[in-house]
Amino acid sequence: MNPIKSMLVVPAMALALWVVNAQATTDEAIAERIKPVGQVCIAGQQCTGVEAVSAAPATAARSADDIVARHCTACHTPGLLGAPKIGDSAAWKARADEQGGMDGILAKAIEGINAMPPKGTCGDCSDDELRAAIEKMSGL
Repeated sequence: MNPIKSMLVVPAMALALWVVNAQATTDEAIAERIKPVGQVCIAGQQCTGVEAVSAAPATAARSADDIVARHCTACHTPGLLGAPKIGDSAAWKARADEQGGMDGILAKAIEGINAMPPKGTCGDCSDDELRAAIEKMSGL
């Protein structure tokens, strides 16, 4: 057999197998793969095939230790970008004096301050959970 022909036989066979496999895909399989994942329902109209959506259950309050460990230590342990360090009561006291006490610090934590985004990295924390975390870190 000619060497050029033998080099072309393998890719031609692979292409033929791919074409046969591609044609074996049915319209039903394609429809299943591209079907919508959801449905829009309009208030006041019946929505068929959709179960009632219930409100998410209220999450149990997390402890200050949990919140500090999960959301605060990355910046407040090393004092990253000027963040007051955990346990450095003097730095936290200076912040509290500057910002109007614990309520001022809490307000800044909620809205974000300097490089810290709103609520730090705990966007789902309640104000009470944030206050407890700040009190834990500051010792105030």
